[in-house]
Amino acid sequence: MFVSLLWEACRAMAANRLRTFLTMLGMVIGVGAVVLMLAVGEGTRVTIRKQVETLGTNIFIILAGFQNTSGVRSGSGSSHTLNEADVEALLELDGVARASPVVNNNLQLVAGGQNWNTMIIGVNELYLPLRDWEVGVGRDMDGLDVQSASRMVWLGQSTAKELYGSTDPVGQNIRLGQVPFTVAGILAPKGQSLDGRDQDDTAIVPITTSQRYLVGSYFRGQIRMIMVQAENPQLMDQLEEDIRTLLRERHHLTGAAEDDFFINNMSALMETAENMAKAMTLLLGAIASVSLCVGGIGIMNIMLVSVTERTREIGIRLSIGARQKDILTQFILEAVLVSVTGGLLGLGTGSLGAFLVSYFLKTSVFITPASLLLSFTVSAGIGLFFGFYPAYKAAGQNPIEALRFQ
Repeated sequence: MFVSLLWEACRAMAANRLRTFLTMLGMVIGVGAVVLMLAVGEGTRVTIRKQVETLGTNIFIILAGFQNTSGVRSGSGSSHTLNEADVEALLELDGVARASPVVNNNLQLVAGGQNWNTMIIGVNELYLPLRDWEVGVGRDMDGLDVQSASRMVWLGQSTAKELYGSTDPVGQNIRLGQVPFTVAGILAPKGQSLDGRDQDDTAIVPITTSQRYLVGSYFRGQIRMIMVQAENPQLMDQLEEDIRTLLRERHHLTGAAEDDFFINNMSALMETAENMAKAMTLLLGAIASVSLCVGGIGIMNIMLVSVTERTREIGIRLSIGARQKDILTQFILEAVLVSVTGGLLGLGTGSLGAFLVSYFLKTSVFITPASLLLSFTVSAGIGLFFGFYPAYKAAGQNPIEALRFQ
């Protein structure tokens, strides 16, 4: 019985091919728009996550406090309230996987006949693992490099390309400012940070080397930034409080005294960024879903016209024994068939549109199975919802009045 009703629905659609196609087109556009917008929103969320993760996972960035001179306050990191002993104490804290001091400054690098100005970062041997940053070519930094203040440097991909082109620089001599160094390795690509800075345009040296030869310091052993990695994401909130407590005790801060440092929880930043991306995805999906509603109204309109045109047919069917639920089922099937077929075509259209947007606009898009299933399910539901009233009207016809209809 159901198969015969489905076959009748297909015949009814084929009888008015152009009208059926134009009705279906509304669903194609609606579903395609939803798929495309959800893909763009999800692509943005994935891009934000990847950019935050380039800093490493489960990361805290601790900055030194500010200076206050005659009421003029400098920015965070401008004072000398953190030191290398703080790093050693943090490494002993439960839940801390790695910690590294960080000092940086910009210098002119000279290699052969080329020169390039970039950021020089002084760190310990835990910095690269902490940031999930591998050495692509050459060797890793080790504890001996830090202890001996070795004049070895690890170049980012962009810096190495500017100075050496396609030549392998490992083992080559290079000058950082006026100090000769040897290239120990080339870092794996890292990409852009959230602020758009090229993280591969950098050079990394042992922190002891940086302090001794490159930046110097009137405050030996004092630093302006520490990066800390937690053992797992579940420890982040508690560990933040433990870090604050430990540093306050070490800096002899009691009572209502303000912290002389700042703790930035990068997991919280990631969560905020992802929430914003999710909100944008929902907004884009909601805007695109308006097209689905318009398509549904189109289905209802055409189905009402179809009911009017086929009133005599309905009367004949009822008079020879068709039940009202059979008429109801047939017209609902026609509406759902239009919406489902349009939905399937819309999935293909939206996927093609997402590919074209990614290819021509160089924008990250990401189509998830969940978004495809959601779009298709909604399109079928819209056909059922907007097709019910015309089907109910058709099923409620009086057979005698229907047969008299001209």
